[in-house]
Amino acid sequence: MMEQEIHAQAEAAKAASYRLAVLRTDERNAALSAMADALTAHTDEILRENAADVAEAASAGTRASYLDRLRLDEERVAAMAEGLRLTAALPDPLGREDYSVRRPNGLEIRRMCVPLGVIGMIYEARPNVTADAIGLCLKSGNAVLLRGGSDALRSNRVIADTLSHAAYGAGIPQGAIQLLAMKDRAAVDVMTHLTGLLDVIIPRGGAGLIRRIVESSTVPVIETGAGVCHIYVDRAADTAMALRIVENAKVARPSVCNAAETLLVHESIAAEFLPQMATLLCADGVELRGCANTCRILPNIAAATEEDWSTEYGDLILSIRIVEDLDAAVTHINRYNTGHSETIVTNDIRAAHDFQQRVDASTVYVNASTRFTDGFEFGFGAEIGISTQKLHVRGPMGLDALTSTKYLVYGEGQIRGSVPAKK
Repeated sequence: MMEQEIHAQAEAAKAASYRLAVLRTDERNAALSAMADALTAHTDEILRENAADVAEAASAGTRASYLDRLRLDEERVAAMAEGLRLTAALPDPLGREDYSVRRPNGLEIRRMCVPLGVIGMIYEARPNVTADAIGLCLKSGNAVLLRGGSDALRSNRVIADTLSHAAYGAGIPQGAIQLLAMKDRAAVDVMTHLTGLLDVIIPRGGAGLIRRIVESSTVPVIETGAGVCHIYVDRAADTAMALRIVENAKVARPSVCNAAETLLVHESIAAEFLPQMATLLCADGVELRGCANTCRILPNIAAATEEDWSTEYGDLILSIRIVEDLDAAVTHINRYNTGHSETIVTNDIRAAHDFQQRVDASTVYVNASTRFTDGFEFGFGAEIGISTQKLHVRGPMGLDALTSTKYLVYGEGQIRGSVPAKK
C-alpha cells in the first residue's frame, strides 16, 4: 500500500515536470511570490504544528542541538519567506545558451540549460529545508518529491501544504510538489529505487543518512551535508581574530554542517593561544578534547581519540590538535575532512595561498568563519544542500546546480556519410 502510494506521488511529479519545464520565467516567479506571502499569512499555524513536533521530540529525550535544528520561530519563518522572494528575484537559470557553433557541414549546434526533471530530497530535522527545496526546484523548473525526518512531520506537512496550495493557485502544474507524509523508514528505501521517475536524489543530514542513501540508491545521488570542518590557526595568525573566528564557527550554531569540529594550532603559538581559546570556549559551554600536546597545555580537558578527528559532533564539542607546520595541518585536514569547509587564519599571504591550493574541500577560507558556507550567504537566495562530492556540482547548491543541458541541433537536410548501396 505504502509503495503504491509513493509510486503514485512520483508519477504525478513526473507528469507535472514536463509542464513545469516550459513555464515562463514570470509565471514561476509569480508563484514564488505567492508562496512567500502564504508562509507569512500562515505563520501562526506553522508555529503551532512545529511546537507540537518540538514537544514530542523533547519528551523523547532529543538532545538540545537537534531541537534547535527542529525549532521554528517567527524570525525563521520570515527568513523562509524572504528566501523565496530572493529566489524569485534571481536570474532564470533556464534557457541560457552557453555553447553555439556552426559546423563545416552546415549544422548549427547550441547547448541550452534545462531542468533536471524530478528531484528527490531526503532530509532530517530542519523544516526550513522544505521551503528552500520547493522554492529552488520550482524556480529551476523541477518537480520535487520530499521526504523529511519523522520528527518534523507536522511541520513539513503544513509548510508543504501551504506552499503547494499557493503554487497551484498561481499556475504551477498540479502534482509538482510532493511530500511523503509518513513516518515509516521503509519509505526511504522505496524512494531510492524510483529509477525512471526520479532523476536525482539529494540526501541532506548526518553522515549515517547520507551513507545509507549512497550505498542503496539506484537513482543517481548528490552527496551533501556531512561537515567535519577545520580551522587552522597559523603561526602568523592575528590571535584576536582567530579567537573570534573559532568562537563563531563552533558556538554560533553547533548543530549545522558548516560549524567547526576540529581546531589545528601551529606549535609555535599553541602555549599562548590555547589557554585564551579555552577560557573563551569553556565560558560558552564547549567541551574540549585534545591531542597529547594539547592536554599538556590544557591539563583539565579530555584526551581526543582517533575517532574524534573524523566525527561531526553537531554539538558544543571541539577537538584540538597541535601541528608542527602548515604541511601537517593540510595533511590532517585532507585525511579527516568530509570535503565541506576549511579555514586558515593567517597574515602570511603565501601560507594562505598554499592552504587554499592544497586543501581538498568544496570551500576553503582565509581569515573567515566556516559558517559562511551557505547558499544565502553566497548570494544564491537559498540552497538545496552543500555538495561534498566533485561530479556535477560542488559546494552550496543554488539554481544552476539543479539544471542539466540539452543540445539543440538545426539542419537543412544533412545526413552523415553515404547511404549503403542497395543489393
